[in-house]
Amino acid sequence: MSAAAGCDVVMLIGFGGPQGPTQIRPYLDRVLRGRPVPAERYEEVVRHYQALGGRSPYNELTLRQAAGVREALVRRGCPMPVAVGFRHAPPYIEGIIRELAASGHRRVLGFILAAFRCEASWERYQNDAAAACAALGASAPAMVYPAPWHTRPGFISAVADNTQRALAQFDEADRRYAELIFTAHSIPLAMAAGAPYVHQLEEAASLVARTVGRKRWQLAFQSRSGNPREPWLEPDVHTALCASPAPKLLIPLGFLCDHIEVLYDLDVEAAAEARAAGLEHGHLERILVRCC
Repeated sequence: MSAAAGCDVVMLIGFGGPQGPTQIRPYLDRVLRGRPVPAERYEEVVRHYQALGGRSPYNELTLRQAAGVREALVRRGCPMPVAVGFRHAPPYIEGIIRELAASGHRRVLGFILAAFRCEASWERYQNDAAAACAALGASAPAMVYPAPWHTRPGFISAVADNTQRALAQFDEADRRYAELIFTAHSIPLAMAAGAPYVHQLEEAASLVARTVGRKRWQLAFQSRSGNPREPWLEPDVHTALCASPAPKLLIPLGFLCDHIEVLYDLDVEAAAEARAAGLEHGHLERILVRCC
């Protein structure tokens, strides 16, 4: 039986982002609470948000995704409310679950907006939802979650379609030799060892590459933070970009919509390093990841 059976509401569960310059530091304080991130890295991320106008498009894009899900459910003849809750920005997960309970909803399909699973991308969200339900006691709705969906045809075809569109931006000669670099958020090796994260990324990347007719591709990692002495997943995207002068196509497979890890870490920082290493203008593209 599908996890969605008997659900009376869908809740998209995501990370969230700051919506103005005054929210940047409170937002980062919440995100980094209890994590040993060096002060210089903290200030660096503040400057990244400031360079993007002081806000993230993540929240708005997720609300658009929710509207798309709502419309799709109507088209399929199973209309259902679709709520959105964020872990680090309003509306918070706990507040939305309280609202759903007060509205009489009894079974919630919690759709965590991460296709690839590890403690940071999956379990923390479930734990927050479980804590919110525990605080409500008997009035709490049941939270259920879908099975892994990183190889579902709809997801693979969406990424493959975006990949084809981006490849079309290259000159014909460059298109043939463009290297596909799939990227995802780096995580500590210790966390990766106990999770299917890397395996799921490799499965999905292989399916996308096969769909677009490419045999060669690479998986790289980006946006690492935390203790600089702790080993994290590699290779870093900067290393992958600078390894050869061949045209490159960046595919942020680990992200469902644009936010700072895409708009700054890839479009600004990684692109600048690639140009400095000799990758010529027009030889670097990135797929669009606004899946809504």
